[in-house]
Amino acid sequence: MTLLRAAGVSLSFGSRTVFSGLGLVIEEGERVGLVGVNGSGKSSLMRILAGAMPPDAGELQLRRGARVTVLAQEPWFPPGATVASELAMSPELRSARDEHAAVSLALEESPDHARGLQRLDELSQRIERLGGWDTEHQARTLLDRLGVPDWDRDLSRLSGGAKKRVAIARALLSRADLLLLDEPTNHLDADTVDWLEEELDRLPGAFLLVTHDRYFLDDLVDRIVEIDPGAGVTSWPGNYEAYLAQKARAQELAEGRQHKRERWIAQEVAWLRRGVEARRTKSKARIERARKLMAEKGLAQARTAALRIAEPARSGHKVIEAHDLAKSFGARPAFVGVELIVQRGERIGIVGKNGAGKTTLLRTLIGELEPDTGSVVTGKNTRVAYYDQARAQLDPSWTVYETALGERIGGDVRRSEDFVELSGRPVPLRDYLDDLLFPVPMQKMKVEALSGGERNRLLLARLFLQGANLLVLDEPTNDLDLVTLNVLEELLLSFSGSVLLVTHDRYLLDKVATDILAFEDGRVVRYAGNYETYRALRPAPEPPAKAPPPPRPAPVKRPRRMTWAEKCELEGIEAAIESAEARKAAAEAALSDPSTYANDPQRVPALQREMQGSAAEVERLYARWQELQDLGAP
Repeated sequence: MTLLRAAGVSLSFGSRTVFSGLGLVIEEGERVGLVGVNGSGKSSLMRILAGAMPPDAGELQLRRGARVTVLAQEPWFPPGATVASELAMSPELRSARDEHAAVSLALEESPDHARGLQRLDELSQRIERLGGWDTEHQARTLLDRLGVPDWDRDLSRLSGGAKKRVAIARALLSRADLLLLDEPTNHLDADTVDWLEEELDRLPGAFLLVTHDRYFLDDLVDRIVEIDPGAGVTSWPGNYEAYLAQKARAQELAEGRQHKRERWIAQEVAWLRRGVEARRTKSKARIERARKLMAEKGLAQARTAALRIAEPARSGHKVIEAHDLAKSFGARPAFVGVELIVQRGERIGIVGKNGAGKTTLLRTLIGELEPDTGSVVTGKNTRVAYYDQARAQLDPSWTVYETALGERIGGDVRRSEDFVELSGRPVPLRDYLDDLLFPVPMQKMKVEALSGGERNRLLLARLFLQGANLLVLDEPTNDLDLVTLNVLEELLLSFSGSVLLVTHDRYLLDKVATDILAFEDGRVVRYAGNYETYRALRPAPEPPAKAPPPPRPAPVKRPRRMTWAEKCELEGIEAAIESAEARKAAAEAALSDPSTYANDPQRVPALQREMQGSAAEVERLYARWQELQDLGAP
């Protein structure tokens, strides 16, 4: 059954047409990947489908009663919101439960009201679809897995990465019929990306996914929809790997047809140039047909950003060395005892949980931060180019041209052409930027007007002109489209210098990394090979250790052992938990049954008290069970 249909959707910003006459259909339970180059309108389309932005033309049809949830690249929360207020209960669930209580109260006074009974049944079903009567436990479990422990913390005080995790939990808890996911893996470490992939794979609803993580895309979707500014929208069945294979085949066929077309045009042009006598033997229709063919543009090839890199200066065999390196912020250590030697030609991927200290290590290695202990020795001929994930090196008030040049020239300054040196020859800077999909009119734009992907591409282009032999890249893939990612990979593979790379993109690490530097429980461990090799070699995560007993003043007796009564209590507590859960489930079932209100409305308050009391009893019993388990532990 069709869940969402978009027809004839068009969007423009000023004189720039983002897309025109776009059509899209999503069926129930379908998993769709949305791909396209930066600027093709993927995020704008997401906002239109979510109802957050009106299109210039076209129409949207959503199945009646269907619920849509959006996970934006940069999530928004209302002022004063806390983690608990956003996750304990969704606004839709709160509204349904409030109405359920109001209708229940009305039925106590008028139990024969048939319309009220029907509405109560509808609300009960809606509450179950939205998560049921007890969602806080699910929310806390999700937050623990996502690494957000502060349940009552004000969201305005959280980092961007923590906010993204709360937004992910909110989206998963919504139980929407359609999830619109715009770069959900940004700000997540690789292990959390693996976990999120499993969670999405278990969801019964449909989703539309924009991501630059190719493994994530390949494992989750069953159809790829491509937005091409020159060709509209094309749908490709299968996952990302199948899409690449089908597109390559289609490109081959199109190039074959284009070759035949060009050969026929060449023959016709040669004949037309033979003069008037030859033309008399031709029909006017054929002449007109030849002229039309010559006027056509033929096969349109999508332009690709031509990232190029200046020839790096030759470095020594050892590019950078670190010995016994340690860095802390207050009482929190970022890393301790790091030993690292980077040799010429090595491409080292750095992985670990968010907040583990990956960026701090990079900044310490290149001299932006002083280590607490240890030393860093940089090779004599080492030249470093550093890409910071915050893109702080970009000045929003500078133009694209000034940023690439590295010099503020002012809008009215007349100057001769600037050149950059690539492959041993001078190249006009304007041509270099045009190859990077910044045409001359766009080169006059200020950086603040660029999209995230365009800013990323500009910063990479600027760094690659520096002639560095050590590239230090901190999350360079965020906001890049898949085509530009492929270009970046090939450039790194061909780069004769060395690379230190922090990224959550598992595909990129598998393709380019020669070694992995992993943050593991306070240690930094080096593995030879790519990310897949690292996953096979790394130790399995250990179960969390029990907290040691509190210090005791001497002299004291031995730690108290369980009494006989406590042992009996422990033996029977699982049955008590099951009994309390059964009473809770029975009360919920009775409250969800309209006949309760029709036949025995006086029983409703008692059932509500029973449900709340049994839920509290379940929590108490679980806490007591854990307490007894700790007492009985050796």
